[in-house]
Amino acid sequence: MTDSEKPLSGDHVNGSTHYQPEEKGPPSDIGETGRALVIGILGGLVSAAGYMVYRRLPDEQRERLNSQVRSVVETRINEIRSNLNI
Repeated sequence: MTDSEKPLSGDHVNGSTHYQPEEKGPPSDIGETGRALVIGILGGLVSAAGYMVYRRLPDEQRERLNSQVRSVVETRINEIRSNLNI
């Protein structure tokens, strides 16, 4: 039987329907999930290391760092509010 004579998927031949299941490879989202998991773990480790360094800072430097972070966050919130016209 040549390709031109073969029935297409779902065509009726002698009263029956030919079903040709699609070939499926391994799901690609397994690789994506693995990457996301590795990135999450690395992010947690970096965060923990940053916290350890932060805890060892003298009080003066901690206060200065806190004020800088507050000002950056406040500026960013104001930008978002102005963009959303809230």
